[in-house]
This record gives sequence, C-alpha cells and structure tokens, in this order.
Amino acid sequence: MTTTSVVALLGCLIGAGLALVVRELAPAPPKLGPALRRLSPPAPTAGTALPEQRADNLVGAWLVARIPAPLPRADLNLLNQPVEQFLLNKVLLAFAGLVLPSVLSAAWILLGITLPLFVPAAAGIVAAVVLWFVPDLMVRRDAGRAREEFTHAVTVYLELVALRLASNIAVDQALEEAARVGSSWSFLRLQEALLRARMEKTSPWQALETLGTQLRIPVLRDVADFAQMSGRDGASIYAPVRARAKSTRDEQLAMAVARANADSEKMHIPGAVMCVLIMCLLGFPVVLKLFALS
Repeated sequence: MTTTSVVALLGCLIGAGLALVVRELAPAPPKLGPALRRLSPPAPTAGTALPEQRADNLVGAWLVARIPAPLPRADLNLLNQPVEQFLLNKVLLAFAGLVLPSVLSAAWILLGITLPLFVPAAAGIVAAVVLWFVPDLMVRRDAGRAREEFTHAVTVYLELVALRLASNIAVDQALEEAARVGSSWSFLRLQEALLRARMEKTSPWQALETLGTQLRIPVLRDVADFAQMSGRDGASIYAPVRARAKSTRDEQLAMAVARANADSEKMHIPGAVMCVLIMCLLGFPVVLKLFALS
C-alpha cells in the first residue's frame, strides 16, 4: 500500500470520527415521541416476548432514535421482526458495501495493481447505496408472501365463522371458536387479537379491524365489518360471510392463474435464446466459408 493511500484512508477515518464527535456534542432539541415513550413505555401485548437487552438491540434502538429513515413498520409487524434489528442490518450492510471496495483495492495494491483513488471511493458509495435498500426489498418480498398466506387463512377463517353462525351461536363466540381451530401463525395472530380484546373488555370485531389495519389485510377488515353489523343491528351475516369468502377465493384463484400464465411466458425466453444460439452455431461455418472464398 502506497503512502498516499494510507494518508487518504487515515484522513477519511479522522474526518468521520470528528464528524461523529461534533454531532454528538452539538445540543439538539429533544424529540417528543421518544421522550413520551421513555416516560410511559407501552405495555407488552399478548403473545409478544420481551426483547432481550442485548448489544444489538441497544444499538438498533439508538439508530432508530437518530436516523430519520422511513421504515416498513406494517411489513415488519406482519413478519414479527423488530424495527431495531431491521435498521441495524441496513446500516451494517451499507457499511460493508462502503468498506469492501477499499479492502479489495488495498489487496490489489499489495499485488502491484495500481488503481486511481476515486475508483474504490465511487464503488464503495454505489455498493453502500445498493446494499442499504436490499433489506427493504427482502422485507417487501417476504411480507407479500406472508400477506398472501394470511389472506388464504382469513378465507378459511370466514368459512369457519359461517359454520359457527349456522349453529345459531353468538357472533363473538363464533369468531373466537373459529380462530381456535387453526394452529398456523396466521390463526395464532387472530387468537392473540381476540384474546387481547377479551382482556381489555373490548369488542372482538374492533380487535380484528385494528389487526387488519396494522397488517394491511382488507379481508380481515371486512370480517370485522360483518361482525360489527351483526353485533350492532342483530342482522344475520351468514350469507354475506359466505359470499365474501367465495369472492376472496375467486380473487386468489385469478391471481394464481395470472401468475402461472406469467411464469409460462417467462419459460419461452430460454427456449428462444437456445434456438438463436443453435442457429448461430449452424450458420457460423457457412459464413466463415463465404468470407474465406471472398
């Protein structure tokens, strides 16, 4: 490693350290949200484990309080992932992308391959920006799959509620008994919401509506609307519940067919590329012979 590279690296580290020190020592007005949460922390909900006071949780909480980055809280809530761990992963990936090109350039310099200083710097910035958004893409993908799975579970839950209502039992009892049938994570979330409603002496449809709003699942909010209509007006919701379950199944079937058609269209691309390659291989000797004759 040349002297210029060492001096540039040390200058970057010293500048970053001074910037962090000035940032921490500069007085800043306290934020109202974190201050109120410290004064009256929210009580843990049913089925939610208390977070361990580990170093990564403390660092993640420090980052959440100081980095004003938009976070996909609804998707993280659906996946049961803490916001602190998510933001810590983003920062670590961005830092790794920022440092990795400099480490590789240092190895190349030791091997005798010289590179301009702006090459690892630009590559590090690009890698850091790309890796910063990688956790968002992964969470969005996993949340989409989880939301689709939850919608399938709610469709089954609607059918179970309709069967309980056909036995002439109360709506709140039908909601709780139908939720206790399943043992998947979706039904466990329904059980937790209904149990929390019973502990807090609130209506079960209000708990389902809150859960549907938090997880962004419209079908669950429809279940809450039907239950609220029956509990308030005493109307029979057996037919609307069955109709909503049928329409949800039709929507899911249409989405599955569209996804299958899209996958089928994608399968034609490798075949077309293979045909082009075979045609090139067959025509290459002929073209070469024509050039040789000319």
